[in-house]
Amino acid sequence: MNFDLTDEQRMLQSAAREFLAARFPSETIRRLGESETGLSEEIWRETAGLNWPGLVVSEDHEGQGLGTVELVVLMEQLGYALAPGPFLSNTFAALALEAAGTDEQRERYLAPLALGETRGTLALWDRGAGRTPDDITLEPERANGGWTLSGEKLFVLDAQTADFLIVGATGGRRFIVERESEGVTLEQTPTIDSTRKQYAVKLDGVRVDDAAALATGGEALALARERAYIALAAELVGVAQRAMEMAVEYAKDRKQFGRPIGAYQAVSHPCAQMLLESEGARSAVFYAAWAADNEPETAPLAASVAKAYASDAAWRVTASSLQVHGGIGFTWEHDLHLFLKRARCGAAYLGDARWHRERVAKLVLEGRPASARKAEREAVGAK
Repeated sequence: MNFDLTDEQRMLQSAAREFLAARFPSETIRRLGESETGLSEEIWRETAGLNWPGLVVSEDHEGQGLGTVELVVLMEQLGYALAPGPFLSNTFAALALEAAGTDEQRERYLAPLALGETRGTLALWDRGAGRTPDDITLEPERANGGWTLSGEKLFVLDAQTADFLIVGATGGRRFIVERESEGVTLEQTPTIDSTRKQYAVKLDGVRVDDAAALATGGEALALARERAYIALAAELVGVAQRAMEMAVEYAKDRKQFGRPIGAYQAVSHPCAQMLLESEGARSAVFYAAWAADNEPETAPLAASVAKAYASDAAWRVTASSLQVHGGIGFTWEHDLHLFLKRARCGAAYLGDARWHRERVAKLVLEGRPASARKAEREAVGAK
């Protein structure tokens, strides 16, 4: 496939790069990272004016109605800028509502979200149950024509600045819970990435009615999940690209024995490897985005390939960049550690590289002809 961005996509890419560079210099990133919520309401209002929160929301609900490729273009620039704030978590909520929300839910939650007036996030993983996308154990109880939700959700991004949470339950079910609902309590949990706030959300007998349940459960949400994996992978590509550029710039400027250190193979070879991994991850991500928009039956495989590759690439590139920088790269004053920590956390979120590789293997094996699978089982049995 000879893939290239359209003129409109290039305009989005260029505008996003310029806007984010102006709004998120190092001083602002560090200041927001040290703040309680990591959110600048002023910058959020500006992004709402650009209709970024509604990028993947249909035009019927005040969004732009754009596709996964455009989302990837924007997410890469957000990762490149190391932008703090709830854009990623809000996008996850938008994808879920767009895929499986009822008409009433879309009118009440999705349209205001697209306009930047409200924000949402996902609350999926239960304490003690693991952190992969399959580790959801909350069992809702039927009560008086509605549901009662009890448990504790971990790794909830930007919960304090969200107006509502999409709470995961067994069987692929999802429920919309207002953050201010009775029985909902938040506790910020420490992470190495100060630019992205995470919370534990306790649900103590929270009551919701049937109207809070997303429409059709797991099947409708399947493509939304793949698009979420792809969006996060795109952010990791942006992180890797920025770390690589920082390393190359430093290798050109820093001199030893009268020569730039980039002239030495011990430095130039790691820089070349960083380029290889960054470009490979970008190719995988854009292919997955194309598949999600044009060939959804292949999206699960492509999305997991992209997330696995980007997770590994972002971590290896940022770590290699730190080695190129040497002693200065380990200091708090240098920005590189911020990118390394974002890469590490992003690599683990929504399934780490190992989980996605296992998923790729499973999808490939399941996609083989039944006759081949039967022959393999018989061969194993014969042994």
